[in-house]
Amino acid sequence: MPVHHAVWPKRLPHALTVPKTSLWMNLHVSAMRYPDKLALVFMGQTWTYTQLRTAAELVASALRQMGVQKGDRVVLDMQNCPQLVIAHFAILRLDAVVVPVNPMNRMEELKHYILDPDAKVAVTTADLAEALAAASNALGPEQGLQHLLVTQFTDVFDAKATSADDLPEAWHPWLLARHTLPSLAGGHVHAWTTAMQTPIDLPEVTAVTDDLAVLPYTSGTTGLPKGCMHTHGTLMHNALASGLWSNGTAENRCLAVVPMFHITGMVSVMHATLFLGATLVLMPRWDRELAGRLISKWKITHWTNIPTMVIDLLGSPNLGQFDLSSLQNIGGGGAAMPEAVAQRLFEQFQLKYIEGYGLTETAAPSHTNPPDASKQQCLGIPFMSVDARVVDPETLQELPQGESGEIVISGPQVFKGYWKRPEATASAFFERDGKSYFRSGDMGRIDEEGYFFMTDRLKRMINASGFKVWPAEVEALMFKHPAIQEACIISTKDAYRGESVKAVVVLRASHKGQVSTQDIIDWCRDTMAVYKVPRVVEFAQVLPKSGSGKVMWRALQEAEWAKA
Repeated sequence: MPVHHAVWPKRLPHALTVPKTSLWMNLHVSAMRYPDKLALVFMGQTWTYTQLRTAAELVASALRQMGVQKGDRVVLDMQNCPQLVIAHFAILRLDAVVVPVNPMNRMEELKHYILDPDAKVAVTTADLAEALAAASNALGPEQGLQHLLVTQFTDVFDAKATSADDLPEAWHPWLLARHTLPSLAGGHVHAWTTAMQTPIDLPEVTAVTDDLAVLPYTSGTTGLPKGCMHTHGTLMHNALASGLWSNGTAENRCLAVVPMFHITGMVSVMHATLFLGATLVLMPRWDRELAGRLISKWKITHWTNIPTMVIDLLGSPNLGQFDLSSLQNIGGGGAAMPEAVAQRLFEQFQLKYIEGYGLTETAAPSHTNPPDASKQQCLGIPFMSVDARVVDPETLQELPQGESGEIVISGPQVFKGYWKRPEATASAFFERDGKSYFRSGDMGRIDEEGYFFMTDRLKRMINASGFKVWPAEVEALMFKHPAIQEACIISTKDAYRGESVKAVVVLRASHKGQVSTQDIIDWCRDTMAVYKVPRVVEFAQVLPKSGSGKVMWRALQEAEWAKA
């Protein structure tokens, strides 16, 4: 018996039998079971399950008229809003393939998301439509889009009837603006309002567990982003397992603020919630004051997030006015939750922050902490149905407990390979004892109870005079400093040591102007081994973050190298 089974939630099986049906059926079944139940909340507007399913069928009918058939890849480029959920399931209703795109991408980047998956149809919001059309036009009629379906945010809510509590004033310029539809060379642009009037005329759903469902892209460390081939079965596993692991029921109220173009928001939030027949309260981007009000108003029970969101919310001057008592399950991944913040969350609100770990290739969680036996700064134990090991990245031989090596993963939620990249696929997997293991590229170790801990990305290690410095470890230590709100560790060129450690630090508002870079360095000397101490500290107003909210350490690192 694997050692981590000793801490396994007793109410749960170790592995799941995955439903053989299409992901579309999850919404369809929930609408049959709970026709009048609240499915979505956005800007004070609400949708029942019947209304959500009908809207998806209307958009699916419009997409069908645009020529979308089974297996076709359809680009979906937007922030969290009802239209994203509707369009996502509309594409699945046609047995087609969702290509989720980060809305932060610009014209040059968007070319790849049209060209690589051979997409001929895209769905987007009006604020992003011009860039998507420009990317398509640059590719030309032969390689570009044939159809672009565009929605205004206000297609789904009445701005005049929306209270200030639901719509932050800072969002008015982009959320309330009505944009002119762009032109598409050799193609057609369609308005969402027109699509919603399409008579419902749809074929039978025939997709099964092994059919391609979603093609999310992952950037990796080099080259252009690669599409990860996820089937209905790979996503279905984690949609079901995520709900079970977090004690999910149809009465969940889930705050959906992590982006749903990202695998975590898509699977662990959107699909898991709709599988249960629960309620999604949508936020298009992070705003700590709005988050506090929504948790209070809608009695949010489940909130998947990233640690920076919790840090920000706890720093709100209005924290005392928010009612967070309804929260039952709070957690996330992407970065370790600072121990001091987790402790405050528990002491002040009796909430344990449940950390997990996963990749686009593993449909979000491959590891997570047991809710009743969680550890801080920890990836958790292998998730339901997962066999995970730590191996030597050179020999691929399994390493003893406690030694750092590459985390490798086998399970039904692991993707089927990289789209059009047979060589990359081959190098990402290896066979052992009749199982296929995916190489995560992340370094970790396992403790005596079977919990996994990150040591860092294979590519991110700093070599200072032969001493290996793992940035995540130094960052976790620096979070203990009372003046530090966020920190990112990168390497800087050093004529003597080869590389030295540099810290880019965001100070808490209460400490700005009161703490110097030397104060931070001196504190670090008292807190960590000398070879880990940052030789350089730079203060920043903010750290760059990706659309999924992760700190973009690579952007800081590349900028540092460029200076050198």
